[in-house]
Amino acid sequence: MVIKSSAHYQREYRKRLREQGLVKKEIWILPENRKQARSMEKELRKPQISAGSIAGDSAGAKRATWRTGALFGELSTSEMVRGGKASIEIIDGLEPTMMITMHEYGDLPVFMTVSGDQIVAESVLWPASAVKDQAAFNDTVLRTQNYYPLSTICLGKRADEDYYLMEGCVSAAADINDIVLEIETLANNVIHVTEAYANILQSGSKK
Repeated sequence: MVIKSSAHYQREYRKRLREQGLVKKEIWILPENRKQARSMEKELRKPQISAGSIAGDSAGAKRATWRTGALFGELSTSEMVRGGKASIEIIDGLEPTMMITMHEYGDLPVFMTVSGDQIVAESVLWPASAVKDQAAFNDTVLRTQNYYPLSTICLGKRADEDYYLMEGCVSAAADINDIVLEIETLANNVIHVTEAYANILQSGSKK
């Protein structure tokens, strides 16, 4: 599998949005309203799954811990997949991994594994070699990554090379709608963080 930079998926994501007739509008808001603005943006695109509808489904319901096979089956029949927003497959290995291809986000791949009492989702951002001043970049990331709800940025080894990754996790007993929300939020954050840090990656210094 060829590992592509998140910039590739950002370009494809923007292309898909334009093809849907959507336009980009810049807005100015108070910092504490970022989460509400993201929710409003999704509503204005008329998504099939929204935070509001998820919150009302199975509220307070308890369920057994997910196993990979059962979660794969449930995600395969979710509205996200049935509606064509994503496709899903299993990658065999020591620890089975689901690869969820987010078609609405330029076919961005999100990898998800069930590990103990957590479900971990991750996506590749870019190789560490693309960052000229890694210390300055890491400082910027640590100061700003709280702008991206439910996700964190970390370094990990992929194909014998260090890559920056974006990760998120939920309880292995989480409701399926919360898991779908985690996947969609992670994909959305990958696109936004690629745009936010583009100047730093190009110049190698903080702006």
